[in-house]
Amino acid sequence: MTDYGHELMFGTFVTPTAQPAQQAVDLAVLADRVGLDLVTFQDHPYQPRFHDTWTLLSYVAARTERVRLSGNVINLPLRQPAVLARSAASLDLLSGGRFELGIGAGAFWEAIEAMGGRRLAPGEAIGALTEAIEVIRATWAAEQPGAVRVKGEYYQVNGAKRGPAPAHRIDVWLGAYKPRMLRLTGRVADGWLPTLAYLPGGVADLAESNRVIDEAALAAGRQPTAVRRLLNIAGRFTDTGRALLDGPPEQWAEDLAGLTLDHGVSAFILATDDPATTERFAAEVVPATRELVAEERARRAG
Repeated sequence: MTDYGHELMFGTFVTPTAQPAQQAVDLAVLADRVGLDLVTFQDHPYQPRFHDTWTLLSYVAARTERVRLSGNVINLPLRQPAVLARSAASLDLLSGGRFELGIGAGAFWEAIEAMGGRRLAPGEAIGALTEAIEVIRATWAAEQPGAVRVKGEYYQVNGAKRGPAPAHRIDVWLGAYKPRMLRLTGRVADGWLPTLAYLPGGVADLAESNRVIDEAALAAGRQPTAVRRLLNIAGRFTDTGRALLDGPPEQWAEDLAGLTLDHGVSAFILATDDPATTERFAAEVVPATRELVAEERARRAG
């Protein structure tokens, strides 16, 4: 059993649909109003049915008051990392420290190439992501002397000025599934952000993935607790329990508490575009999950 002890977070994964134009915004405002911690949007710049995610994040930041925001995950191949760093820092400053950077190595390469991006093989994409994180963090480090200089194979930054510094230390969360990406997560990331439905073995894959991340973190001189474990989830509220996240709210709370206490997941991001589901998740599942986890953590501390 692995519980990394992080404070619990709960959020939504909202489709950035462009029509109706305000739908995604309204869902984000609702999540803010009902007390959720996080609102996220996928980032597919080649998808004409979706809003541009950066524009949407900025608009939502201006329409909300307390909820944190993130891409889930930002499409690096179509967003140059030095510019991405300034965009992230600016949004964090304007929102009062409410932005986190979920980022991925890329997928749907034909669509990326059609938009003018460079097609990369899987190993190349991981190398590019590694360099990009170095560029981004160096750009944020406004207090450090000298300019940003990164001479990578995929990204070169030759004397760019640092800054602006974000309002808070922005977390870098990586969408990762395979061993090389999991090792990168352990070495350099602040969080691991997979989608449960994309794990071939479902919940059973969490333990092995955590092991890979933890070993990579330790090898890099970090503690495994430096990496928050987030999880995109989906489910259905029903009167009687049928399966994981398919049952009444009290069962959802037990399921999520188990994922925290047994697999270290401390942030649950519910994929839904249904306002009633968002409200029920916030009102019934979130407080019950917090209570179950707090009670068990207190018992274990004993």
